[in-house]
Amino acid sequence: MTDTELPAGQQAAGLIDRIRAGDREAFKDLIRSYQQKVFQLAYAFFGNREDAMDIVQETFLRLHQKIDTFRSGYSLQGWVMQIAKNLCIDYFRKNYRRRKELESDRSLDELNLAAPENGAAVRAAELKDVLTRCIHKLADKQRMIFVMRHYNQFQVEEIARILNIAPGTVKSLHFKAVQNLKSQLSPYLGVSK
Repeated sequence: MTDTELPAGQQAAGLIDRIRAGDREAFKDLIRSYQQKVFQLAYAFFGNREDAMDIVQETFLRLHQKIDTFRSGYSLQGWVMQIAKNLCIDYFRKNYRRRKELESDRSLDELNLAAPENGAAVRAAELKDVLTRCIHKLADKQRMIFVMRHYNQFQVEEIARILNIAPGTVKSLHFKAVQNLKSQLSPYLGVSK
């Protein structure tokens, strides 16, 4: 069963009823239907396969624990993706920022990207490090949308559907993310704001 075979409404409500009744196959169908989308969302957020897999597992564990809170008539996909999105944000706040700070022993100011004595490969590696760190400084939604758009090549409509927000909101948050990144990166690229 794919998620295109699982529309909101009767089939989703029937699946939820079967899961509530203890039908393990129904829960497996639910996982098969949405695990790829949850993985894509989490991978877009972290850019790390292991963290994304942790979020997938946690999403379906949480979903199973809270299956009785699902209200029929609501979008099952929207509910699943909302759980995944909230877990990504919580996981990032608790673990990811701290880990990234510990992994980097040099501040952004210490990196001299415009220095002509550095080789091209060294500058490229340092620029990649700076960009990654700047992306992680973005607000949660801005970061998620920027990564989904530029690293995973999702279209605006796909991002809007996954995050359950309007396409105009996606465009606005993407624009803000790009502006914030330009502002953060300009001193390291030798460009004035």
